[in-house]
Amino acid sequence: MNPIKDHLKKNLDIVFVGFNPSIRSAETGHHFANPNNRFWTILYQSGLTPKKFIPSEDYKLLDLGYGLTNIVSRPTKAADEIKKEEYKEGRAELIQKMIHYQPKMICFVGKGVYQEFSKKKNIDWGLQEKSIVDGTMDFVAPSSSGLVRMKLAEIVDIYKGLRNVL
Repeated sequence: MNPIKDHLKKNLDIVFVGFNPSIRSAETGHHFANPNNRFWTILYQSGLTPKKFIPSEDYKLLDLGYGLTNIVSRPTKAADEIKKEEYKEGRAELIQKMIHYQPKMICFVGKGVYQEFSKKKNIDWGLQEKSIVDGTMDFVAPSSSGLVRMKLAEIVDIYKGLRNVL
């Protein structure tokens, strides 16, 4: 399966970084396309978007000052299929992308994504004290996967923190 296209440009307010594309995302060519993924609902309910976008509208986030990418580009059924080498390569690529595009904030969609990126183990939700890429802020939010056991309202509250930081 082919990786999906990043939606990035310089000086975005937020770049959302996921683990990697789902099989459904690879099939459709759009981010967060699995029907069980709550990403688009979370963005809308947190007030980050004016409406609930659908995956085929993922590129429209650029107009709102938001971008989309992943730490690993290879699509898989589940994140536990990602190999350590892929994380290592993906981390290096992601750092270079963020240096190039210089977003104000990087929102990691899942603690595990940030753990792989930062090499830190103990991480709190929200804005991190020290960023990995100079000139950006790191924000850790729960994964939007339907497998996450947190209540949607709790997840939405954490994402509301993105607006407050900006």
